[in-house]
Amino acid sequence: MARRRVIESVDGNVLPMRKAILFRRKGRFWPDIFRPGRYMCILMFWGLMTLLFMMLLAKFALLNTLHDLKLDQSEFITARSVEISIRTNKLITEGDDIIISEFKKIPLLPKLTLPDIWTKPNTDLYYKCVQRSSKDIISGDPTNGYILVHSNGGLNQMKTGISDMVAIAKVMNATLVLPSLDHNSFWTDPSDFKDIFDWKHFVEYLEEDISVVDHLPPAYASIKPHQRAPVSYSKASYYSNQMSSLLKKHKVINFTHTDSRLANNGLPNPIQRLRCRAMYEALKFTDEILELADKLITRLRDDDKPFIALHLRYEKDMLAFTGCSHNLSKAEDEELRQLRRSVRHWKEKHIDGEERRRQGVCPMTPREVAVFLEAIGFPSDTKIYIVAGNIYGQDGVKALQDKYPNIYTHSNLATEDELSPFNNRQNKLAAVDYTVALESDVFVFTYDGNMAKAVQGHRKYEGFRKTIIPDKKNFVKLIDRMDKGLISWEEFSMKVKILHANRTGGAVLRKPGKVVKSEESFYANPYPGCICEK
Repeated sequence: MARRRVIESVDGNVLPMRKAILFRRKGRFWPDIFRPGRYMCILMFWGLMTLLFMMLLAKFALLNTLHDLKLDQSEFITARSVEISIRTNKLITEGDDIIISEFKKIPLLPKLTLPDIWTKPNTDLYYKCVQRSSKDIISGDPTNGYILVHSNGGLNQMKTGISDMVAIAKVMNATLVLPSLDHNSFWTDPSDFKDIFDWKHFVEYLEEDISVVDHLPPAYASIKPHQRAPVSYSKASYYSNQMSSLLKKHKVINFTHTDSRLANNGLPNPIQRLRCRAMYEALKFTDEILELADKLITRLRDDDKPFIALHLRYEKDMLAFTGCSHNLSKAEDEELRQLRRSVRHWKEKHIDGEERRRQGVCPMTPREVAVFLEAIGFPSDTKIYIVAGNIYGQDGVKALQDKYPNIYTHSNLATEDELSPFNNRQNKLAAVDYTVALESDVFVFTYDGNMAKAVQGHRKYEGFRKTIIPDKKNFVKLIDRMDKGLISWEEFSMKVKILHANRTGGAVLRKPGKVVKSEESFYANPYPGCICEK
């Protein structure tokens, strides 16, 4: 012990002694760390953490790759399959407010052509999913009461409203009495439910979902119905709680309004599927309507060529309601203004029509439609079936017919005898037009109203049949620039093609909006809800 102290104290020479000790400790470090104990646990822990981090990086890289590969091939080709030349080497960026049209250099591609204008979107990965499960089948529990329904609006507004009432009756465990239809709308059509829909099919198809009766049973006929207009865009809980309590109390409720009484989103899947079963399966038109529609479709296809169904909503009531009078005379504009003032339930009386047009919310004019279809690439011999009533204005459809002479309606395709049962029955004629539009090769609508929503949603339900959805806000900017000579026809047409390359009615998820009233309608796009991905 004395020698050790002397060695460590001479001249302060302790460093050699500590170095020796350090080397001896280092020599023992690596054998010790692999022995069971604390050091081995620490090594394993950090090794596992490193492995987990690498696995997460690999996962995110794989997901991004799969997402890129999942892009629909036909849409990818469509968006890029345009003939690009140096003179028209411009890009359009679709947005809410502007079109970016500055020159931007991009690699020139070989000359390509757009897919056939009649080709529908590629939807091989999707299928209908509206089947009811065993637990959704109606039970033998006593009904909470009876619901009387007064459907309001035109045909398609009533159709979607009735579909909602079917789902509401399910939520409330109520019996639905066959709905009555609106006879006081713009067309004052006296037709009732049995005149337009196959009521026996309606009852039988829904018998496992809800109970439907023709009229109130005698025990309830003397009860004064409780009048109620349900809150618009309500969730299922509103009906299962508040409305069900009222039904149990009064036994008979009369819903005075049916339009948009259920939310588009946030409902249980069985309720969404029931809405589709009601809308697309149960509400079948009468044989009389379907037979006339089939005759018109056969005549349109007599030369085995495809046809367009065009919902040209350039009608007096719609123009008055929206305040749109572009290309109309001052006298016609004043006539629309007087009509708008005379309809009490139209809240907006003073409207800037030109501003509405710039915002893309006006129906397209016949001339705008002709230019649009030509720019998309439809040849002048294309057959067009107009799904609408009388086109307003002294020129009517002249601007469209000058470019596309093969214009048809139910009036010039059907004989007088065939149309006689439909005289003064605008809702029945609308049902004929609806059927023709549903079965058309391409459906184009010029205003996003009730019929446009109903038909495009039904076409998606039937396999995403091609539906061209005009981007009116950007189209108006383009056509105005062309009319002013700021862009050539070639540049205009190219931009319209690109702008609408992916607006063809393909599979796009419906998403909730910030404002319920302005979000995408469930019946315009039943995906998700009634369409599923394989």
